[in-house]
Amino acid sequence: MPLVLLAAGGTGGHLFPAEALAEALGRRGVSVALATDARAERYGRAFPARDIHVITSATVRGRNPLSLARTAGLLGIGTVQGLRLLARMRPSAVVGFGGYPTIPPVLAATLRGIPTLIHEQNAVMGRANRFLAPRVDAIATSFVGVLDRAPKLGAKATRTGNPVRPAVVAVSTIPYAAPDGAGALKLVVFGGSQGARIMADIVPAAVERLPRDLQARLAVVQQAREEDLARVTEVYARAGVAAEVAPFFPDLPARIAAGHVVVARSGASTVAELAAIGRPAILVPLPHALDQDQSANAGVLASAGGAMRLEQKDFTSDRLAAEITALASAPQKLVAMAAAARSQGATDAAEQLADLLLRVAATNSRADKSAGGLRGEKEGEGR
Repeated sequence: MPLVLLAAGGTGGHLFPAEALAEALGRRGVSVALATDARAERYGRAFPARDIHVITSATVRGRNPLSLARTAGLLGIGTVQGLRLLARMRPSAVVGFGGYPTIPPVLAATLRGIPTLIHEQNAVMGRANRFLAPRVDAIATSFVGVLDRAPKLGAKATRTGNPVRPAVVAVSTIPYAAPDGAGALKLVVFGGSQGARIMADIVPAAVERLPRDLQARLAVVQQAREEDLARVTEVYARAGVAAEVAPFFPDLPARIAAGHVVVARSGASTVAELAAIGRPAILVPLPHALDQDQSANAGVLASAGGAMRLEQKDFTSDRLAAEITALASAPQKLVAMAAAARSQGATDAAEQLADLLLRVAATNSRADKSAGGLRGEKEGEGR
């Protein structure tokens, strides 16, 4: 069975699209291994891989010379580990999904002459992928125009969309049902590892400011950190609002599909899932990011009419209460926003990325006989 090594930083934003590609490759008879960092323990236990390898890596933080030297040293150690791993595994191709843990295995693959592909989930290219982009054979992007200012890189780029988890694809066919004036208004709130606290600070306080008749209609599903559960739950109880609050919802895609309005950060996976499912959203980009990737991601949906982008400085309880009240009184606007969000979705992104990977592995001049195995799998599918 042909083997592909996926390399991804150990966060959901990187691992979810890698998981979707692994599922698509598995349906084609291609085996998958995962190279990641220790953080993936939170996500990777159920990852559909033959095996999982933790590779040494580090993230660039600031410009302190000692810190930069330490980071370079750890990435160098990881690259040596990657070279040894590739020598043992002999994969047909290596695919990187961003984050600094991607650098050692993908760089090692370029040094060994193994076909390489990177996928950029965001509307702007991250630093790790910017480092790898000139060295790899192909680049896949989630959005149009990511490499417009780099024509040499753009020449080897293909827009595939951002692969979404099977659970997202499963609920993407559920049509949006607009709220009516008497029925429930379902609000879904989540923020990810870097956003749940501000959601706990702002959203319950905004709900307290809503008119009483709207509070009576509201049904809230909110992700909150363990340390915030009690205070968030208390505010909703005081307002008489039906609410389900938890640190994690394993069925979050289904919760999004059942919602009328989503309030969230705008990481790449969040935006891809909102677009695939087609739900209106109020998006609050993570501020102070070096690449402003979340702001760019939110901008894509906002420009299409599928979301409202609120900068964090404007994300106050009064402003959010006003926006929720306005949306609740305009169900046709919500329907239009849902359709606009859906127009930006790509539920077949994993299949498109798998197709691109197979082409890279089969046609790259450096591919060895194992790449021929991948080509044989692709050609045999129609028989």
